[in-house]
Amino acid sequence: MGFGRDVFEFLKQASIAHAKWDLEVSLSIVKSRKKLAILGLMILPILLINFAFAADIIGSKTAYAPAFYTTQIFVVSIFVGLAAGLITGCIGAGGGFIITPALMAAGVKGILAVGTDLFHIFAKAIMGTAVHKKLGNVSGKLAIAFLVGSAGGTFIGGAINTGLYNKDPLLSEMFISSIYAVLLGFLGFYALFDFIIASRKSGADSGDAHGGSGGTTGLATTLQNVKLAPMITFDEDFVPGGKQISGWIVAAGGVVVGILAAIMGVGGGFVTFPMFVYIFGVSSMTTVGTDILQIIFTAGLAAIGQYAIYGYVFYTLAMGMLIGSLLGIQVGALTTKVVKGIHIRGFYAVSIIAGFINRVATLPKKFVELEMITMDKVLVNQIEFVGNIVFWIVVAAFGFWIFSKFFGNIGKLRQEA
Repeated sequence: MGFGRDVFEFLKQASIAHAKWDLEVSLSIVKSRKKLAILGLMILPILLINFAFAADIIGSKTAYAPAFYTTQIFVVSIFVGLAAGLITGCIGAGGGFIITPALMAAGVKGILAVGTDLFHIFAKAIMGTAVHKKLGNVSGKLAIAFLVGSAGGTFIGGAINTGLYNKDPLLSEMFISSIYAVLLGFLGFYALFDFIIASRKSGADSGDAHGGSGGTTGLATTLQNVKLAPMITFDEDFVPGGKQISGWIVAAGGVVVGILAAIMGVGGGFVTFPMFVYIFGVSSMTTVGTDILQIIFTAGLAAIGQYAIYGYVFYTLAMGMLIGSLLGIQVGALTTKVVKGIHIRGFYAVSIIAGFINRVATLPKKFVELEMITMDKVLVNQIEFVGNIVFWIVVAAFGFWIFSKFFGNIGKLRQEA
């Protein structure tokens, strides 16, 4: 139980750190007329191209790609981005985990959902670089070692996804759904467990600290004592003489982040923060700048180098998600001022578990189609259908609840502003 708890805390802090980055980037875009104009210029040609070639199949392996571009699927992408933004802004965590499963639930095949999510993250990252002031805290040597590793990781992760897809698209679908089922199940049920405990305590609130470790962990101290050249010195401004860690260890961490980014389509940022703070022992200030830098690099390299060149990026969906998330993340963030934290934690747990149910419900059908198990086809179709319905009902209910709270308290929010 202790190990599981540690893993959950690691993932929770990772999710929180990524949500903070997402909120900052989104606000920097929305508050800049220049960036909004650039966003419009990015969206317009993509929409025109898709309308002009609406009859063309998008992506390779045509039987498994979205059949045609339609206005409806663009609208769906906006709602997917909106839902992810609401979860990220209101809860301060977790929204990024919903995008790929939501796209798959909407009928987009797994490899295309991963590539599209990565491109959406990359587009948001390069537009939101107003947070460049924080890059002043980056340790150049740490960043180089980590980015070399993450670059290699994106090639490994991309090769796994495309290799499985080329062998059998159904195998790729099963693999991506299984990865998300494990992650969302672990996060969701631990979050639900935490919510139940917190709800029993009087005066419970969100309790989601956005900070890092108060000091260097035992694991970080052990790794820093491994003297394997080249040694990298960092945090000289915070610790007399600075700290040291082997560049090989940092690069290995980058490989892990790159693999996760390329396989799951989440940019890797959700793991970088706790990895640097809890495993490498890097200060939060240095970590934030490096995290921003690696998201741009890793998401861009994975999106373009591993997916776009093979036709696995649905650009229209990426832009739709970007539009939706910019709105959702701000509405969600404002709503936290008028909603009890304990309620937010409950919805977080339920929304993550809904994503888990959705992905698990698709697995029996995939196993049957791959001839790994024998089940009635009508039954597996019904299981998948129920999983889809549960997911969209929960997401819709969450969105309705947030917007009702937002508009019901809009006068109060205006006064605070």
